[in-house]
Amino acid sequence: MRLSRKTLFAIVLTLVGVATFTRLGFWQLGRLAERRAYNALLEERLAGPPVAVTSLPADSGAGHYRRVSVRGVFDFSAQLALAARSSQGSPGVHVLTPLRLAGDTIVVVNRGWVYSPDAQTIDLTRWREHDGDTIAVIGYAETWSGRETAPLAPALRTVRTLDSAAVAVRIGAPVLTYYVVQTSDPVVSATTPARLGEPTLDEGSHRNYAIQWFSFTLIAVIGGALLVRQGVVDGYGS
Repeated sequence: MRLSRKTLFAIVLTLVGVATFTRLGFWQLGRLAERRAYNALLEERLAGPPVAVTSLPADSGAGHYRRVSVRGVFDFSAQLALAARSSQGSPGVHVLTPLRLAGDTIVVVNRGWVYSPDAQTIDLTRWREHDGDTIAVIGYAETWSGRETAPLAPALRTVRTLDSAAVAVRIGAPVLTYYVVQTSDPVVSATTPARLGEPTLDEGSHRNYAIQWFSFTLIAVIGGALLVRQGVVDGYGS
């Protein structure tokens, strides 16, 4: 009995599919392991004691999510709104407020979320806490991301992305490599934005993708076996 070209093609196609789908499945499992290791590192940083934000390394990857403390005075006259930040399905913004440290150093503090019907503008003069006081802010360090490609009108005091250059221009002074997400002080007054809390670390969709690729592998094996079996039967019949 000789296998037909159609059957040989089915065998080759099945082997290629099985190899490809299996490789992609193991690749997703590798990504899952990397994600878990990264999450463990971030959890360790978040669980550590706060360090001075000015002591963080220049490499943003080494300082990301570290617990930090910073002491200074909020400059409410230069604060901004970060647009399009929802909370539990409601539109809003994040309030970005410069904190002036000794020596004219400025670190931007994300003080939390505020409701905004258009997810873009708020009355920033309403959101002043500890006005004029020197305070200690506890939170975690975040890295700037994105680039403001379509800046809004300066009068809006709003930015669309966490672009350090765009924020520095709006504030009128250079800012630190990191900004701080404030977690200290619960919401206790009408002038305090809703704190964001610590980030939620999840494993993403890598496990589901791995299961999907391994399912494709099984389907390819079964489908290919059926095609080969049919080809063998046809070969005997001929």
